[in-house]
Amino acid sequence: MIGAPISILLVEDDDIDAEAINRAFKKQKIANPITRAVDGIEALAFLRGDDGKEKMKSPYIILLDINMPRMNGHEFLKELRNDETLHGCVVFVLTTSDADRDIDQAYSQNVAGYIIKSHAGADFANLTGLIDHYWRYIELPTVGKRAS
Repeated sequence: MIGAPISILLVEDDDIDAEAINRAFKKQKIANPITRAVDGIEALAFLRGDDGKEKMKSPYIILLDINMPRMNGHEFLKELRNDETLHGCVVFVLTTSDADRDIDQAYSQNVAGYIIKSHAGADFANLTGLIDHYWRYIELPTVGKRAS
């Protein structure tokens, strides 16, 4: 899998945060494609290729906000982990919530990490550096292909 382009699915309803994350990736010269969904329902459509959305190609990493309309991050994680094809997706939670119940609930759904936006830094440079290093050294699963 080394050398395969890794896409990012950013599940974020806040336009300002989404733009800041995009700027941080550009500033760090990380050119991986970023697809944005504004809630869990739209994110699932991208992952499944539903509702006229082009299905994302694996491998990818999901950056997930918790507090969103329609389907929040916890509801999305539950749906993702119950999906036979998508249950192995690598998810980092990126949120403003530092509530213990949100952290515990996210980790109970096997997230790779829980990042509080204010701890990531105003320009998200720390976040982009972390994610860049993560996918350089970790082998990611190829999601959506059933084992024979």
